[in-house]
Amino acid sequence: MSPQESTGPEPEQDEVDRIISGWAQALPELDTQPMAVLSRLTRLARYLDAARRRAFVQAGIEGWEFDMLAALRRSPDGALSPGALGAQTMVTSGTVTARVDKLVSRGLVRRERNPDDGRGVRVHLEADGITRVDDAITALVAAEATLLAPLDEAEQQTLAQQLRLLLLAFEHPPTG
Repeated sequence: MSPQESTGPEPEQDEVDRIISGWAQALPELDTQPMAVLSRLTRLARYLDAARRRAFVQAGIEGWEFDMLAALRRSPDGALSPGALGAQTMVTSGTVTARVDKLVSRGLVRRERNPDDGRGVRVHLEADGITRVDDAITALVAAEATLLAPLDEAEQQTLAQQLRLLLLAFEHPPTG
């Protein structure tokens, strides 16, 4: 079969295809291959952000609250030190303090003295915090499954493996 012969209908073009086509006309020497991947990731991230916001609103929490509650929920005993909470949510100690104060005032978490270190504090999930974060993650995973529905299971696994390789290059850059 020659390259001109079609094996089926032409795939539908997305907005990134149209953007790349425009650049091909404006700057034919420009290699737009990175845009074919990263512009699609950027656009998909916008859909994911919208799905996250909807899941969090349904659960009655904000995005930062989800991050804090989820870190606690994943902890084996539902508690973390403020330092560990900051490390897992990638925020400063001052931000952790302010956020924990807000979560305490909403009855989603409580502070307790660390039994292993009387000077330390541990942040514990309250029952309402567990309910809200569980509701949010359940809605979020369902929305993510819907976003990935155009791909079959094998395609999703392949995509996840490829994205992992790309992400690892940033999270653990080679030394030397």
